[in-house]
Amino acid sequence: MADVPERLIGDKAYDSDRLDARLLAHYGTELIAPNRINRRVPRQDGRPLRRYRRRRKIERLFAWLFNFRRLVVRYEYHAENFQEFLHLTAAVILLRHL
Repeated sequence: MADVPERLIGDKAYDSDRLDARLLAHYGTELIAPNRINRRVPRQDGRPLRRYRRRRKIERLFAWLFNFRRLVVRYEYHAENFQEFLHLTAAVILLRHL
């Protein structure tokens, strides 16, 4: 089996007891998601949600990367070319934010 992540971080839509139990039983993956408003019994006490707060950094990175049409459409046929363009895009983003 491929590498399985230790934790899966999702938004409120992922807050499901069945999904949590299935991920833990089949893959050994901990689900981190804030509780929905209509949940009667809270599932998490807040400590794992600190990781959820850091999720914003990754979402912003993808938003910046998707400003480059060539990455979104994936014109490159070969993975090496795509990866090199991804590196170039990351460098451009970094230089813009200096």
